[in-house]
Amino acid sequence: MTGLDSPMAAVEDPRSHAVVIGAGLGGLTTAARLAAKGYRVTVLEALDDIGGRAYVYRRDGFTFDAGPTIITAPYIFEELWQACGGQLADDVELRPCDPFYKIRFDDGSVFEYSGDPERMRAQVRAFSEADLDGYDRFMRASGEIFRVAFQELGDKPFHSIGFTLKTMADMVRLGGYRTVYDKVCEYFTDPRLRVVFSFHPLLIGGNPFTTTAYYCLIAHLESKYGVHYAVGGTGALVRGVAKLIERRGGTIRCGAPVRSILVERGRAKGVELQTGERLAADVVVSNVDPATTYGKFLAHHPRKRWTDQKIARGRYSMSLFVWYFGVNRRFEDVGHHTMLLGPRYKGLLDDIFRNYRQPEDFSLYLHRPTAVDPSLAPEGCDAFYVLSPVPNLASGVDWERFADSYEARLRERLEETALPGLSAAIVTSFRLTPLDFRDRLQSHLGAAFALEPKLLQSAWFRPHNRSEEVEGLYLAGAGTHPGAGLPGVVSSAKIVADLVPAPAIR
Repeated sequence: MTGLDSPMAAVEDPRSHAVVIGAGLGGLTTAARLAAKGYRVTVLEALDDIGGRAYVYRRDGFTFDAGPTIITAPYIFEELWQACGGQLADDVELRPCDPFYKIRFDDGSVFEYSGDPERMRAQVRAFSEADLDGYDRFMRASGEIFRVAFQELGDKPFHSIGFTLKTMADMVRLGGYRTVYDKVCEYFTDPRLRVVFSFHPLLIGGNPFTTTAYYCLIAHLESKYGVHYAVGGTGALVRGVAKLIERRGGTIRCGAPVRSILVERGRAKGVELQTGERLAADVVVSNVDPATTYGKFLAHHPRKRWTDQKIARGRYSMSLFVWYFGVNRRFEDVGHHTMLLGPRYKGLLDDIFRNYRQPEDFSLYLHRPTAVDPSLAPEGCDAFYVLSPVPNLASGVDWERFADSYEARLRERLEETALPGLSAAIVTSFRLTPLDFRDRLQSHLGAAFALEPKLLQSAWFRPHNRSEEVEGLYLAGAGTHPGAGLPGVVSSAKIVADLVPAPAIR
């Protein structure tokens, strides 16, 4: 590409310009850090509002968080605000959840998962007293994995094969080459407890039977720092990060979809919008799925590593069917976070992740934020969403035809388990399917969490935070290192901000 037609060329602000594509939390936190570093920042969002997967829907007096609802590692947000010259409490109130989750098995038994070690030991004892010692040993192992994999490596770039090789000794010692489920089975014999302590990767798009055992760190992370809720919903956290950007003079433009990243002599020099408008930039950051970043935004650019063929060969995470609904009553016996498990575990996940086959049964996550924050619904009402893992679009499922019947089956399952009388109480509802993840969120194959976090799609094997293809291009968000989940995407922003050079003095 030749010179830029830049209507921004005459902008009086002399600071170096960073353009961030995508206003998900990965993009917003990167933009906030770059603004604090001294860059003039412009965030471009294709949708009509910020948030990406953490978008907020408002319908008929109800407020629904679109996606992430579980906030762990609150200290990383405290650190973000401090890096930007403020305090988290100035903009966002985080409240601890207790318990973290209630996990209901198909036989009706319930495990109440919390951060209290004695209560947890009592729960384990109720399921299998023989596994008490295994629980204690597992939590010690989880803490050691957390120390290495998250505290030491979670915010470090894996750009060098030499650096990667240096981490191998710890990987072998901690069993990171094994899967989460295999690691959990070292400590627990009861099949239900094996589920309780291995399901966490599903919250970030991973299959416990293939995801690296490093993700066993989540048990310690939650135990040490808790599970939290942002008052007003996760959207309140998103808006708080946006304020950090705006206070530093940054700009967030919604309804501004990007067509391509502009490259001159191997270096990113700006972006072109779908309207044809071009923005010059000294630094470009993409918070969009790397498969889309490379396969669409850089389709015109010859690529050495992330070619179309390599993108096609990748193993992508599951997708999601999410049904949002508001009801004209309150279900007081339903907690904030509930896992409703079906009759199968490995077989269900094999169908979703390996066979790309839509299963007849399902396991569900039921979110009821009005259990702790009634402001999200009209008085006397409840807001919910229920999330069902489903295969990504490699399955060939025709969701335009299948969605109605699938929603009906979810409603029936909820009435049988947690929400008797649900159908008569619904006053508003809508849904997202894998098609929305593909078309609305620009995610390859409608995968909800980009590349599956298998061992050979993690760390150095994942798309790098500093692009291997184009100088001046950086990647943040779920699809790059360290991966999906709020701690992962916020850590990716810190990595990028550390990698980007100080802005030029003009």
